[in-house]
Amino acid sequence: MSVRKSTFVTITRSMMFRIERSDPSTSARAGILQTAHGDIPTPVFMPVGTAGTVKGILHRDLINEANAHIILGNTYHLYLRPGKDILSKAGGLHRFMSWDKPVLTDSGGYQVFSLAENRKLTEEGAIFRSHIDGSRHIFTPENVIDIQRIIGADIMMAFDECAPYPCDHDYALQSMELTHRWLDRCVRQFSDTQPLYGHDQILFPIVQGAVYNDLRRASAEKVASKEMPGNAIGGLSVGEPAELMYEMIEVVNQILPADKPRYLMGVGTPANILEGIERGIDMFDCVMPTRNGRNGMLFTWEGIINIRNKKWAEDFSPVDATSYSEISRTYSKAYLRHLVISGEMLGAQIASIHNLSFYLSLVAEAREKIMEGNFGTWKKETVKKLSERA
Repeated sequence: MSVRKSTFVTITRSMMFRIERSDPSTSARAGILQTAHGDIPTPVFMPVGTAGTVKGILHRDLINEANAHIILGNTYHLYLRPGKDILSKAGGLHRFMSWDKPVLTDSGGYQVFSLAENRKLTEEGAIFRSHIDGSRHIFTPENVIDIQRIIGADIMMAFDECAPYPCDHDYALQSMELTHRWLDRCVRQFSDTQPLYGHDQILFPIVQGAVYNDLRRASAEKVASKEMPGNAIGGLSVGEPAELMYEMIEVVNQILPADKPRYLMGVGTPANILEGIERGIDMFDCVMPTRNGRNGMLFTWEGIINIRNKKWAEDFSPVDATSYSEISRTYSKAYLRHLVISGEMLGAQIASIHNLSFYLSLVAEAREKIMEGNFGTWKKETVKKLSERA
């Protein structure tokens, strides 16, 4: 396979979103999201490259095997290591990691949320201790924007607090209001600063409000009022029942502008993704394909496979004969099981590439069905299969 050589050019094109087709029976839509580093067909799944790498996967395989259009990095992790100075001297994350496609950065709000025992929230920001060496740091709405300017992501996220599940209404309200005050400061700092590397960056606000309809509506209205080029929904897939998550998506998407991309953060299983698309979500990310792959869980069109099970020990059929990934079509289930059981690194790589290829083929197939006008029927049949054990 030929590998496209990385080239970095100065581009100042602003982000645009064009809806090409809407499904007649659902809220699903197929679009094109234009960024400085390339066009992204939506719905899209973004592989998670937390620290400047999708764990264990070469860029050539992200492009040629998984067909990735955009990857996600994380402000918290990149800030701690390699740090702002190195990223600045490298000319931003694209150059540092030799990746010339789009990048989205999470603001670090979720990571701070996950450090509950090592952080303190104040009006100014979040004070936390590094999980690496215990050193003390503070994230504010202003410096999180500045850090993301240094990273150079095409799409930046506003700094927010992700309320835990469960939490009472009063806590969720206070958390949401803090997120809104932080959002005002993020937007102001974004407006007062400029990109550093010659390409446009845009900012997505994040809807919060836990699992309370009134708070989700209020937060969606606040976010929509900022008139940013795209919007995100955060604080879901943190332990709440799936049906409650779907309800919150429906509440929020009644308010967020339909002509702008909607990003559901940190979600999720293949079934979650199809349910989100049905409700008008355009962008997804999740660590599940790579994290579960490293542990021997494979996602396929026939359901979920635990490759560690002995039933696969003598199955010499390809991991997935129908995949557009050559790797999935080349190696057998028996061989992959042997690698995973033996703790060989290649096993984790093959499983991760396969899962990413599956996730990206899933959203590509969903897009095709939307364009054909029969997404609703296809989705209903597909969800049943994807949730079964193969």
